[in-house]
Amino acid sequence: MMSFALTRLLRAFATLMLVITFAFSILRLSGDPAIAVLGPMAPAAALNAFREAWGLTEPFWVQYSKYVLSIFAGDFGDSMRDGLPALPLVLERVPATLSLTIPSLILTLTIGIPAGIVAALHRNSLLDRTVILAAVAGFTVPSFVVGLVLVLIFSVTLGVLPSGGQGSWLHGVLPIITMSTVSIGLVARYSRSAMLEVLNAPYIRAASAKGLKWRDVIRLHALPNAILPLLTIIGLMVGSLIAGSVVVESIFSWPGMGRLLIISVAARDLAVVQCILILITVLMVCANLTVDLLQAWLDPKSRNKAHA
Repeated sequence: MMSFALTRLLRAFATLMLVITFAFSILRLSGDPAIAVLGPMAPAAALNAFREAWGLTEPFWVQYSKYVLSIFAGDFGDSMRDGLPALPLVLERVPATLSLTIPSLILTLTIGIPAGIVAALHRNSLLDRTVILAAVAGFTVPSFVVGLVLVLIFSVTLGVLPSGGQGSWLHGVLPIITMSTVSIGLVARYSRSAMLEVLNAPYIRAASAKGLKWRDVIRLHALPNAILPLLTIIGLMVGSLIAGSVVVESIFSWPGMGRLLIISVAARDLAVVQCILILITVLMVCANLTVDLLQAWLDPKSRNKAHA
């Protein structure tokens, strides 16, 4: 188990370094921050002074080395827009993003897993086909379309829910539903497939042959073995929900990391964009690492497969 955990930690660190390198490189190759901040009509002297002040005239490898060292020292740089440290600017947006992501994850798992399991237990029935149809519709419709339709129905037409901003709990209803729609469909299909695989396993037939009631076979044998593979989907859902928050927060003017990322990319605020990408990566890596370790602890066979 210790060797497995160490391997996963090394992979997580490698993933983080790849994201840091990718974000740093792409942002500097995609345009001149001086022109983005000061404007294309700014005097050449002002542009050169800006580049000099922010270290943009140094060789690429020097800028990269200084940035990586500063990150591990806890310094994520300053915002080019207002000169404030980037990390506090991003961290103050984290609670708003989590207030959407956590309820969306809970809603996704609460609806998606039971729906998939019930569909598997009633395979090829009308209920099964309905769940599959709803799941396919859920993850094929883009989240911005879902959000706009919800606003049109519940805000514009019915006037029962606010269309944007952050205030009471009512402001979070439409964003949470929007973020959950795609995830619920994916989890439902994944749960259905996992349950069908378990139901076709030899030990299920053996349990039925022993004379156990079907509901006891499902409760004691099928469900525990079907739920275990679903742990993997939790880590994936955390990543998809955080990534989806970028679009959802923009639609509903929600003051979270996603909206700040859009604003910072438009303003070419390198330090803030890099800080957000790193923080999102850390959250996703931690979620997947936790799921991997939990699954290895509950199912030693998965740990052995990873070493094979």
